[in-house]
Order: sequence, then C-alpha cells, then structure tokens
Amino acid sequence: MSKDFSTREENFSQWYNDLVIKADLAENSAVRGCMVIKPYGFSIWEKMQAALDKMFKDSGHSNAYFPLFIPKSFFNKEAAHVEGFAKECAVVTHYRLKKSPDGKDIIVDEDAKLEEELIIRPTSETIIWNTYKGWIQSYRDLPILVNQWANVVRWEMRPRLFLRTAEFLWQEGHTAHATEKEATEEALKILDIYADFAENWLALPVLKGFKTPGERFAGALETYCIEALMQDGKALQAGTSHFLGQNFAKAFDVKFMNKENKQEFVWATSWGVSTRLMGALVMAHSDDKGLVIPPKLAPIQVIIIPIYKTDEEFALVSEKIIQIKKSLEKRGIAVKFDSRDTQKPGFKFAEAEFRGIPVRLAVGPRDVSNGTVEVVRRDTLEKSIYQQTDLENKITNLLDNIQQNMYEKALSFRENNTYKTDSYEDFKKILDEKGGFISAHWDGTSETEEKIKEETKATIRCIPVNNESEEGKCIYSGKPSSQRVVFARAY
Repeated sequence: MSKDFSTREENFSQWYNDLVIKADLAENSAVRGCMVIKPYGFSIWEKMQAALDKMFKDSGHSNAYFPLFIPKSFFNKEAAHVEGFAKECAVVTHYRLKKSPDGKDIIVDEDAKLEEELIIRPTSETIIWNTYKGWIQSYRDLPILVNQWANVVRWEMRPRLFLRTAEFLWQEGHTAHATEKEATEEALKILDIYADFAENWLALPVLKGFKTPGERFAGALETYCIEALMQDGKALQAGTSHFLGQNFAKAFDVKFMNKENKQEFVWATSWGVSTRLMGALVMAHSDDKGLVIPPKLAPIQVIIIPIYKTDEEFALVSEKIIQIKKSLEKRGIAVKFDSRDTQKPGFKFAEAEFRGIPVRLAVGPRDVSNGTVEVVRRDTLEKSIYQQTDLENKITNLLDNIQQNMYEKALSFRENNTYKTDSYEDFKKILDEKGGFISAHWDGTSETEEKIKEETKATIRCIPVNNESEEGKCIYSGKPSSQRVVFARAY
C-alpha cells in the first residue's frame, strides 16, 4: 500500500483524519456532522462493547432500552440539565411529509404538527427518571442498576470523526439508590471499571479524578472522569461517571418508602463512554505507518500470509497455514489466512501493517521444510523466526507482550509529558511548546478557571482522586491554594 497520508509531525489533525478514513474505520456521511462507521471500525467498537458489557453485568447491571424521543416538557423540569444541553438539541416538530402543490417537491405537512415537540435524545436522564417513577415505590425496589446501549444526537458545529459528531454511539448507565452513600459508591465503582477497561483493554493509562463545578455534567452534583493524553499533547476525556444527588428524583417526583416507613427522594447516578474511545485508540497508539491496535481489541489478532511461486508451493504452504490457524484458534486467537491471489506478499505485508494487525506470520516452502515461521509484531515492527513447535503458546505470549508494551509506551509518554509549575508564564510556555498535562495550583474560583481558559485554551481536566494536600499559590491570581490540579488543552 502506498503511504499517502500526513505524518503526525506535519499535521497531527490531518494525520488522524487521513488514518481514520484510509484505514476503513469510518467516513463522513451525506448528513453533515454524521459519520458512517465502516465494518472494520465497527468490529473494534463491538469488541469494546463486549468487554464493557461483561464488566457491567459482572458488577450487577442489566441492559434495557428507552425511547429515542423525549417530550420537550421533560427538559423543563431540571433547569441546569436543560441549560447544559439546550444549544445541542435536535427537535422534531412534524410527523408527516407531502408533495408540494406543483408536485415537484416533498414538503412538510403543516397539518401534521405535533402537539408537543420531541427532542431527539442527547442523553436519557429525563425520559428514564420519568419511567423510574412508575418502577419505584419502596426501598425493596432499589437499587435499580440499568445500562443502555444507544445512539444520541448532539448538534455539533465542528465535527471530527469519532471525536465529535452530531450522532454517536455510546452506553449510558442510569442507577437509582436508597442512600447518598450507595449512589456515591456506585459512581466511583463505575469510574474504576472505566479505568480498568482503558488500561487493560485499550492499553491507555488514565488519570482518575473529578471535575470542577464549571466542568461538571449538567445537573450533576459531582462528575468523576478518566483523562488520557494523546500523542499531540492534548487531553481526551475518555469516560465520565456522575453523582446526580436527588436532582432528577425531585424533578420527576420519584420517591420511595424507606425502612422507617418514611417517604424520601431517590439518589441517582449516570455514566457513559462513547465511540470517542475509537478516536482515543487511534491518537494514543498509531504511528506514521498506520494503525496500531491493542491485541485485545483487534478484530484480526494474527494474519498469516503465504509465500509461494507455483500452485504446488501454494498447496504445500496452505496445508501448513491451515494447521497453524486451527491451533491458534483453539486458543481463542482471531486469525486470518490471507489466501488472496490478486495481491503480492509485499502488498499484503503493507496492508496488514497499515491496518494495525498485531501479529503477522509469513510461511513459505522453506518454512515448511525447516519447521519455522516468520513473525512480525506491529507495535515495534520487530521481525523474528519462530520454530513451529508450541507455536500457539509463543503467539499467545507475544500478544500479551504487545498489549503490555503498548500500555507501557503510552504510560512513558504521559510521564514524559507531565509537568509541574508554579509560574503562569512557565505554564503558558509549556502549553505552547510542549502541551501535555500540567500540575499547578488553582485558587478554586470559577473566575480564575474561566480566565485561564480564555487566555490559554487550557482547562482543568480533573482534580485527581486522592489528591495530596499541598499549600501553595494559584498560578494566575496568587491567592492561596491547598492542592494542585491538572490542566491541559483538550479535545
């Protein structure tokens, strides 16, 4: 395959966009701001879904599904929530089309106007809490631990494939609890699940923390997050978990009879990750040769390419490859035998490299005779010759090694691009010349937070969980500060 896309150094944004499109992950659709997720990209998302879905179910959650359309009146019930999403909402006003009087066009039928306008789901708190009102009467009905896999619409003015699109896929958990303590524990439990997934599946180290009031989810009392660092030095919010208090219960009058036979409002959480994780995978790991996919999320973990000149050699090599393929598949490894006769081995090698397949095997007549196989790992491009004996164990160990190496490489990158400063001038210089995470003192006021954002485009990504107390002075105002927070420019 010819290399016809930008490098990270030339133009990171263009490199990302080129790679997503040319590696067949996704493409822009006919609808502005919306994307088509192509089969290769969707198969990665399916692996993400499967891993997360198991984690949710193993921790006691069940899946359900709620309507795509939400009555506009529901949004009026929670002021902070509606204010947070009002500018992004798509609204359905009519339910029928008809031909124009001249018969040339299709137009909206003004006689088919809805009595109440419907919002296309930007998030589901309102419709779900209206539903929970009918599900909850007593403490015996609690907790409710529900997750939904769905699409949402947030009208995005500056779309970027996977990172910001008008419609995207996600999961959203919505739980109901009898006590504040249980709800807080739930929000933190999900934060740990997200961090576990990011680090052990996505091979992406993350900071766990909570947002400042100015960065919280609309309607939440506390927002917990995982923050990751991309190769261009920008942060990416990879997942959020929200403690909603009793705000939505009060808005929708969701009460329960407690053990003391007294009525009180239910405590709530919501949490979600989205196809934005696909963007994180590309930006955190890939290189100027193409995708680099963690083995645990790779649709094809091992590709085997035959080397031959004659039909007889192809038959000989194919027999051995099929044996190897079956032995690897018995170990649960996803294997592809690239038997196409329309492309030469060199093209197949380049294609496998570009598509980020973790391990590439090549088998020729000499390998059959010698009992060997050529092995190339995508993360380092290191080439080795393995004996075919016990190959399934060797490849299993190699995949584990690649997964771990990708995590350690990303962790090393984060550590080398995390800075500490007590000077606003130094802060700005680091942002402009290096990027990365910056640990600095903040006076705790929204005014200072907003001023720093206006002047530098950097935001407080999180206040780390279990953050150490440290007396100091705010880098901007000089006022006293009791702890450092993490700043960065972000997607």
